[in-house]
Amino acid sequence: MENYLSLLSKSIPLLGKGISMTLQVFLCASVISMLLGGAMGALCSNRIRVPALTPAIEVFTFVLRGVPFYVQLLIVYFVLPDIIGCNLDPFSASVAALGLCSSGYVAQLARGAINAIPESQWESAFALGYTPMRSMIHIIFPQMVRIVLPSLNNELDSLLKSTSVISTIGILELTRVGMNLVSREMEPVPIYLTIALMYLLVSASLNFLCKKLEQRLIYVKS
Repeated sequence: MENYLSLLSKSIPLLGKGISMTLQVFLCASVISMLLGGAMGALCSNRIRVPALTPAIEVFTFVLRGVPFYVQLLIVYFVLPDIIGCNLDPFSASVAALGLCSSGYVAQLARGAINAIPESQWESAFALGYTPMRSMIHIIFPQMVRIVLPSLNNELDSLLKSTSVISTIGILELTRVGMNLVSREMEPVPIYLTIALMYLLVSASLNFLCKKLEQRLIYVKS
């Protein structure tokens, strides 16, 4: 036990740097996922369909959901630079790949939530003189958030777990730091258990925040 505690005391600073990198990638990718996925979901909804644009978005989101994240990561890091003529650093490639992949799922969640809102809500907004955009922002979007939040929580959890894959292009996130420590110390049990605990703590914090937001929205509704 003393050896384990000594090993953990030496490992915690490095694991702390690893979890810091994991959180940076996760937060940046989450912003891309929420904004892009929400916009694509709105444009694919029944009320805001754009005939010239919506079919292309639906194909795009299908590709994002159908291609494994690892393959998308390799495409963004190795293939995309040849197409655009500009190299991406591992951090930017990881954020872009994670955000894009997750946005395909968020788009479907947003589309379903918007379609679940009764037609009377739209009609009431139009009767009050709201434009479709103002109706979306002030009336539809708050209701959509209440509907989609539990599923969105699951998607954010999946996004957090997917950060363990980005080490393949050189990002020293939590899992890669742990693997390096195990290779050096040859003590996998305490290190991997500590990594699992760190992921659990982050996931628990995320779930707590989503639950609090969900309760706040229910209170506002009532």
